[in-house]
Amino acid sequence: MLRKPVFQVLRQFVRPTSDTANNLILERSLNRVQLLGRVGQDPVMRQAEGKNPVTIFSLATNEMWRSGESETFQTGDVSQKTTWHRISVFRPGLREVAYQYVKKGARVFVEGKVDYGEYTDKNNVRRQATSIIADNIIFLSDHSKDKV
Repeated sequence: MLRKPVFQVLRQFVRPTSDTANNLILERSLNRVQLLGRVGQDPVMRQAEGKNPVTIFSLATNEMWRSGESETFQTGDVSQKTTWHRISVFRPGLREVAYQYVKKGARVFVEGKVDYGEYTDKNNVRRQATSIIADNIIFLSDHSKDKV
């Protein structure tokens, strides 16, 4: 029956109640992102001093909607919003594959987690950056114009 496996999965994320206030209660949480879009620039590989290398590329996702829709006909202006995501690939093996095969214009599916960080720019100004730490990339097209 489906209820039992679902209950077992959900139980991992639910905080059990406890009578004693001194008990340390560890909760599980979830940080997962799935993106389907087109690559905006060829990837670059960077390595900061003393740190692991990282492959970085941008990914565009589009959201489309109609304004002024009537109930019977789909009329109205189509609006679109493009959101750009910074994808970082740290995982050995995947970062090299991403660097070699991800190309501008290619359609890819990326799974990973959201990461919020800070850095100091060239002018010594503190900046915030949001990126997606990819742990899986699925290539949906190679977008190669020069196929033979």
